[in-house]
Amino acid sequence: MSNIRLFFSESLSQNLITNLNKSQSHYISKVMRLKKNEVFSVFNNSGEWEAQTKEISKGIVKFKVTKLIRQKQNRRDLWLAFSPIKSNYFNFMIQKATELGVTKFIPIIFERSIVRKINSKRLEKIIIESAEQSNRIDVPVLDKCEKLDSFLNKNKKKIELIFTDLNAKNKKIEIRNTIHQPICIIIGPEGDFSEKERDKILSFENVKQIKINENILRSETAAITALSIINYII
Repeated sequence: MSNIRLFFSESLSQNLITNLNKSQSHYISKVMRLKKNEVFSVFNNSGEWEAQTKEISKGIVKFKVTKLIRQKQNRRDLWLAFSPIKSNYFNFMIQKATELGVTKFIPIIFERSIVRKINSKRLEKIIIESAEQSNRIDVPVLDKCEKLDSFLNKNKKKIELIFTDLNAKNKKIEIRNTIHQPICIIIGPEGDFSEKERDKILSFENVKQIKINENILRSETAAITALSIINYII
């Protein structure tokens, strides 16, 4: 079986015959140099499927879905709420967080956020490429930017919030064993949370503070560290 994996946004089913888009067709035919009747895999939330090239014409690859390889596994949602940061570090954080299993990215504009807009198309491309590379079937969702109050209000009683707080005393936390309630890690901006924001987060009904390091970490380092800790716990 080829190790080529492509995210396919449309519905997939056995014996389906359809086309890859122009970019994917170029990758398959020109970069990976697959020929007619060679195999690769396509995936989305329906699972991962073996596919076979049937025709390569005018730069477009037609393929047939031959069999289901893997079904999507039910697992606990892991969200990352964060302040947008500068481009290169931002791209790195999104890539590594996808590899570490984040299922939803939630950009939040804090009082001290320096970057206040995101390039959604660019980030979605990075998310898909990272999911393809890391052998994931599900592709994380990228939400629109919102304010902290909006995020906290709409998620009351819905999530278990992990607050990475340098002022916290505890370095260990316990996670509730319920697959139906998402875990959400919240990471502050480069200038840290304001005292007002800290108070709002600490008053959230289901919040847990954790000190993940003695040092002040960059936002992307804090995100990767916190995700690694939570993955170990769950």
